[in-house]
Amino acid sequence: MNDQAPVPGEGPVAAVLAALYEDDDGSVRIVLTKRPDTMPTHAGHISFPGGRAHPSDRGPVETALREAHEEVGIDPSAVEVLGFLPPIDTVEFKPWVIPVVGRLRAPVVLVPSEREVARIYTPLLEDLADTDHWWSVPWNEHEVWYYDLGGDTLWGATARMVRSLVGLP
Repeated sequence: MNDQAPVPGEGPVAAVLAALYEDDDGSVRIVLTKRPDTMPTHAGHISFPGGRAHPSDRGPVETALREAHEEVGIDPSAVEVLGFLPPIDTVEFKPWVIPVVGRLRAPVVLVPSEREVARIYTPLLEDLADTDHWWSVPWNEHEVWYYDLGGDTLWGATARMVRSLVGLP
């Protein structure tokens, strides 16, 4: 994890919040969402809260915090920004999605946006780091990684970000 925000290139930029928090027994969890099937892009996908930067956003942190507040009700003042994961190049967001890693201060209350979130997942970080739970399929010259989240599948750019966060290749 890097503590400096990456400098984006030309084109649209998006940012997501990889929000971490400790549950009642001290285990670390991460906030993921399932996008509704009615969304125009990435319908039904598991993702971090986040989205496109607005012209008024002053950088990826502001974009990620604004989007996390809109999607799952995270108060921006309750987030301690820890750093950044490497930017991800995706089909929709060329050239960058910038993952912002933050720790949520207790109490953590998550309220899904009816329009943007079908479900909130809060898996344990240690489970996501367990290589036995991941599988991959070769695609072109890459491996596409998958992880089962109780019947929904984490894959694509979000899977790459999660794997980076937990130290998996």
